[in-house]
Amino acid sequence: MFRNVFVSLALLVAAGCSTVPITGRRQLSLVSDQEVMTMSFQAYDDLMKKSKLSSNATQTAMVKRVGQRIQGAVESFMRQQGASEQLAGYQWEFNLIDDASQQNAFAMAGGKTAVYTGLLPITQNETGLAVVMGHEIAHAIAKHSNERISQQMAAQGVGSSLGALGGGTSAQIINTAYGIGAGVGLMKFGRTQESEADRLGLIFMAMAGYNPEGAVSFWQRMAAASNGQSPPEFLSTHPSNETRISDIQKNMPEAKKYYNAR
Repeated sequence: MFRNVFVSLALLVAAGCSTVPITGRRQLSLVSDQEVMTMSFQAYDDLMKKSKLSSNATQTAMVKRVGQRIQGAVESFMRQQGASEQLAGYQWEFNLIDDASQQNAFAMAGGKTAVYTGLLPITQNETGLAVVMGHEIAHAIAKHSNERISQQMAAQGVGSSLGALGGGTSAQIINTAYGIGAGVGLMKFGRTQESEADRLGLIFMAMAGYNPEGAVSFWQRMAAASNGQSPPEFLSTHPSNETRISDIQKNMPEAKKYYNAR
């Protein structure tokens, strides 16, 4: 019986794969994009109702402007690649949440994006903000949330439906995946996904007219803001700040090819 379950799961995993844009990495995908987006939209709307949006018109406009420019870059890139269908069902939205205690941002499947005001002192300017939003939107474009949920499904040996994971309503499942409700508005991705989002984010911000070299100084400021509290890399699911900066510098020549200053 165990062998039959193992074989069935192996066949399911083999069939449920997709490819990440630009990097070409094969990833596990056991649930439909539409199902993940529907749940993300519900969770995002719920979060926006519970959150206090910033009343700072200048900062809010900057978040929306950066988001829209990166959205345009993503749509242009996918169109050039003949892959616009991968953005079907997207409902782009960019909001600034008034919470100085959170140095976070996220972009859910389907383009629903939010930045916390606590991050703005570290981004410092529009380019710094583009680093963060490009990175978070890259997670969505690379379908990392779908991949993470699929990995959980495979680990639990469940079928191709999110409902099989249990854990309550769709909103609760997606909230758990993104860490929402625990005071952390970030999907908890692994090292491979984080590094991939860094690379894609550089390209998207460059295409949007932001100098990708700003990513190095941003992550240096982020490292300084952590006050040495980050765990050693081998204990963390994220690359260390030093590794991240080194990898970004290696990817800089590629990103610069897409850069057209505005």
